Amino acid sequence: MNVVFLNTLEKQAGEERVISAQVSIGEVQGVWQVVWREPSEQGKPAQENWYTGVSWDELLTAFRQGLKEKLYQGFRPLIKGDYEGVQGLSGKTKLTQMLNYFSEMNPNEEMYENLRKWRKEQASREGKAPFILATNRMLRILSVFLPHSTEELLQIPGFGEQKTNMYGKEILKLTGEMPRETSFPLEWVVQAIDHNKFEAWVHAQKEEKIRMELDKETNKRNLLELVAGGASLDRLQAALSMQRRDLLLWIEDLEREGYDMEPLVKAELAAVSEEHLLKAWTAFETEGDRYLKPILQLIFNADELKDKELDYAYEWLRLLRLKFRKEKESIAS
Repeated sequence: MNVVFLNTLEKQAGEERVISAQVSIGEVQGVWQVVWREPSEQGKPAQENWYTGVSWDELLTAFRQGLKEKLYQGFRPLIKGDYEGVQGLSGKTKLTQMLNYFSEMNPNEEMYENLRKWRKEQASREGKAPFILATNRMLRILSVFLPHSTEELLQIPGFGEQKTNMYGKEILKLTGEMPRETSFPLEWVVQAIDHNKFEAWVHAQKEEKIRMELDKETNKRNLLELVAGGASLDRLQAALSMQRRDLLLWIEDLEREGYDMEPLVKAELAAVSEEHLLKAWTAFETEGDRYLKPILQLIFNADELKDKELDYAYEWLRLLRLKFRKEKESIAS
């Protein structure tokens, strides 16, 4: 075999015991292999074949997925790549990570909750998701470093000129008068943190990201299997333990990626009256399918709908929009 890549990974299995494993990529007569070798519980060599085939892209996908799972299990490569440690971080990204780390280690919960309350109210006024205004991490950093001026606010990661112009006055009303023990600019954080603990924190963040990606892949497989088997939205929600709105947004994303959601759409729309379906379809043709609120207003008096009725109306309109867009694309092609 022509070995083109080989790396050794180690995992602590106790105070004095280390498990050593190897991952390799090799080629024999045009056929690629990705192999993982690790001692079994009895200490004998055990081998996992992650991929055998002729597609380099499929090989890389299998390699990355397998490696993510091993990193999640606690293995660390002896030769480090961009997926491991802080070595692959650029200067600006590394400083941002350090600010995140310092904020988590030195929380200001009262100010953080005040900022979350402001974000929720502002997002409601604008009709936006709260994270679009500011992520939780941005609020954490704000709550700890407490900018007192526009110039200082601009030094907070994520707050460029546009976001600062939009929300700077409201944020500075909360942070600008608060006493603080730190100062701007924030480069002093580099010297203030324990770098060994910071690197361990970075590892933990990466492992959490890997775990979330693996969970998402598992949920995706489960969702597609359930949809193919004729499962309802209620069953999907119960099986995946997701908020209804998040589930519908994910279904829309999967449809855009080319996955077949027709069994679900057909089953759910069967409970909607033909009159409402026809009115909605006509409204999509005349008003467009970007926004659902104008469509809803052409079918119902939204002010008369109760909360649950309104939620259900938006729900089936989302699913009908999937069908409408699919037919429109079919006609266009």
